[in-house]
Amino acid sequence: MSVTLVARRGVLEERVAEYGGVEVWRSTVDGREIEAIVYPELVGAGQAGDIVLLNTTAVELELGSGGQHFVIARAELGAPLLPERVLREEGHIIKLRYTPLQMRVLAAEEEASPYHDALRAADRLPGTPVVCLGLHSQLAPAAAGIKAARPELRVAYVMTDSGALPLAYSRQVDVLRKAGLLDLTVTAGQAFGGDLEAVNLYSGLVVAAVAGKADMIVAGQGPGNVGTDTMLGFGGVEQAMALNAAAALEGIPIAVPRISFADPRDRHRGISHHTITVLKRLALAEMVLPFPTLAPEQTDALLAQLRREEITRHTLRAADGQPGIELCRRHGIALRSMGRSFDDDPCFFLAAAAAGHVAAG
Repeated sequence: MSVTLVARRGVLEERVAEYGGVEVWRSTVDGREIEAIVYPELVGAGQAGDIVLLNTTAVELELGSGGQHFVIARAELGAPLLPERVLREEGHIIKLRYTPLQMRVLAAEEEASPYHDALRAADRLPGTPVVCLGLHSQLAPAAAGIKAARPELRVAYVMTDSGALPLAYSRQVDVLRKAGLLDLTVTAGQAFGGDLEAVNLYSGLVVAAVAGKADMIVAGQGPGNVGTDTMLGFGGVEQAMALNAAAALEGIPIAVPRISFADPRDRHRGISHHTITVLKRLALAEMVLPFPTLAPEQTDALLAQLRREEITRHTLRAADGQPGIELCRRHGIALRSMGRSFDDDPCFFLAAAAAGHVAAG
C-alpha cells in the first residue's frame, strides 16, 4: 500500500484570521496565493516572512473538505525544525502517537489527573442524554436546540477522532463557546485540544458527565467527513459507535438523522443512506430518533422511508427545531453543511435542532 503526502515550500505573508488555537495565513506557493493553517501549539506561532513547509495533499487531491494547506514546520536553512516546547509537568498519555508530532497530554482518567479518583469506578451515564451526530455541521443546531429549551443545562461536546483531530480547527466550536451555547469540550482517542482529554470514546462520555459535570452530551466527529459511496466507508459510522457507547453506559442514546430534500444525490435525499445504515445495521440498541416539525408531505415521505427499510424498533419523537435555529441566528452563528445554508436546506438543520430539543426534554 502506498501513502502519498505532498509537501511544498511557501512563505507566510499576512495573518488574516485567528480563532481558538488556529492561525490562518495568506501564503504563496509556486507563485499562487493560498490559505495556510498554523497550529501554534504544534509548530509555533507564525511570523510574516517565515519560509515554511506546507502539507498541500488535500488541496492537490481537490478534496471537498480539505481546501487549505497546513504548516508542518519552518523550512529555513539552519533553523530549528520545530520550536522548543515545554512538556507539561504531568501526564503520560501520548496523542498523535508514533507520528513526528506526537504530544504528551494529561488525560482526565490517568493517575496524575485531579479527576482520577472520581473516575476510577465510574462506568455509567445513568439517564444522561447523549445526542449523537452524523456530521460535525449538526453540532451548532443540536447544542442550540438544547439551550433554547433549557438554557441552564450544562452542555458538553465529546469530539471523536473520525474527522479532524485538533479541536482548534473547528470554527463551530469556537463560536459556540463564545456564544455560551457550549460549556465544555472533551477530545477522545487521538483527537486533542479539548478542555479535557480522554483515552477513548467510552471514557470520554463518562469524563464529560463526571469530571465535566455535564447535564447533556453531544458526541460526534470533528470537521472533515469522509465518504466513498459504499455501504460502510464513511466517517459517519462514528454515530453508531457513539449510540452504542451511550446505550452500553446506560445513558439515553439520541440519534440525529441526516435529512435533506435539497441534496441532488438520491442516496442522501429524505433520510440519508448513512443514517439508514446506522439505524438499521450498526446501532445495536434501541434509541430515541427525533424528527423535526416539517411539511406534512415531507414527514409522510420520511415515515414511509423508515417503513420500507423496516426500521421500527426505535422511539420516534417529534419536536420543533425552529427555536434552536432562531437562537443560532440571534448569536450570528452561520449554519452551513455540504456547501448549503439553512435557507438552501432547512430540514437538515431543523433535524439537529429538534434532537437537541428532545434531549433537553
